[in-house]
Amino acid sequence: MSDSTASLRRKITSAGDLQSVVRTMKALAASSIGQYEQSVRAVTGYHHTVQLGLSVCLRAREATALMPERMRAAKSVAIGAVVFGSDQGLVGQFNDVVAEHALRTLATLPGKPHVWAVGERVHARLTDAGLPPVGRFAVPNSVQAITPLVGEIQMESEAHRAEGEQAQLYVFHNRHRSGALYEPVVQRLLPLDGSWARSMAQVPWPTKALPEILDEGTTTLRALIREHLFISLFRACAESLASENASRLAAMQRADRSIDELLEQLQGTFHRLRQSGIDEELFDVISGFEALTDVANGKTLG
Repeated sequence: MSDSTASLRRKITSAGDLQSVVRTMKALAASSIGQYEQSVRAVTGYHHTVQLGLSVCLRAREATALMPERMRAAKSVAIGAVVFGSDQGLVGQFNDVVAEHALRTLATLPGKPHVWAVGERVHARLTDAGLPPVGRFAVPNSVQAITPLVGEIQMESEAHRAEGEQAQLYVFHNRHRSGALYEPVVQRLLPLDGSWARSMAQVPWPTKALPEILDEGTTTLRALIREHLFISLFRACAESLASENASRLAAMQRADRSIDELLEQLQGTFHRLRQSGIDEELFDVISGFEALTDVANGKTLG
């Protein structure tokens, strides 16, 4: 019995230590969700400012006339895709959901795409599904680390476009909705064709006084397009990180509940065994006392 209670004590201690780790991870995930959502809100406001600048540039002349020549002339159907996932586990179906969405969408497009995976786990999912990525990036561990990642993605994508290997670029990621809920989304970043230019030109200016464009060339437009692409990738990454931490928070909450149930079972078993041991010891004491009493009474009568 002592071995059983000792074993249960060790299990209870181990479960308690594991629960401490789980609750720490819950707190970190909850804190991370807040910072990534805040960055999404901040960059969304900046993106609207960039869109206003694009609308002015594209309204100033014919929309397609102001588009950079290389963007208007691209006729290749070569496709590139960036899929945001996670490097770490304990995120439920997070990587499976975005990988399946990317596979279904890319299967409807012509040709074999060049895919870059952001995260080791989603890289493995895509490889197992028969679409091995041509490159892999590490998932940022903070808001400050998103900018260098976006720069790497832009340079890699630009290198393929310069070689004529890629004319379209899609971005796949999970978007956080509320609580532990998220949904996979896709955005086509390139090409910035006439349809995109017309949609940007229709963004309303907030006042009646339109600003004046100082340069007559495409310098301002090119700068705004670079910012548009950067913000789109930055926001996709931040939304993916918020979704990842929401999924991890939900997984940790489930683990916390399971550990609570396990601890309750272990402690109940421990108390029953302990009470059984106490009962046995009391029974032995009482039996011994009664035996001694009987012996004493026998001697007295004799």
